[in-house]
Amino acid sequence: MQPDPLSSTFAALADPTRRAILARLALGETSVMELAKPFDMSLPAISKHLKVLEHAGLISRGREAQWRPCRIAPVAFREVDGWLGNFRRFWDESFNRLDGLLEEMKAEEAAKVTAKASPRKKSKVRVTKEKQRGRTRG
Repeated sequence: MQPDPLSSTFAALADPTRRAILARLALGETSVMELAKPFDMSLPAISKHLKVLEHAGLISRGREAQWRPCRIAPVAFREVDGWLGNFRRFWDESFNRLDGLLEEMKAEEAAKVTAKASPRKKSKVRVTKEKQRGRTRG
């Protein structure tokens, strides 16, 4: 049984060398030789990484005479972005609720500080009750 496309994509993205190759290809198409330069590995090893990326639909390879350019294939990235979009919405909504709660807490704290800073005035009910008990002067 062959894995679903999203599983192949994530498996391909799991390797740091392949992610570095994709980062380079995000700058524009280039040859296998250019892609191999920053890595301390053989051309066959780089080719294996490219095959994994190609199988996952993350890159495409062409043939133009002697030049075999590699380029990003955006379709697989759109699928990943679509799948991650659900989680992005979840986290955005969660952070928005958290922001609202923090703002409420800040407002409550500011109200407490303001209440402590201003002199307390006795309410009319309290003053009346104190007079009835004879606790006030005057």
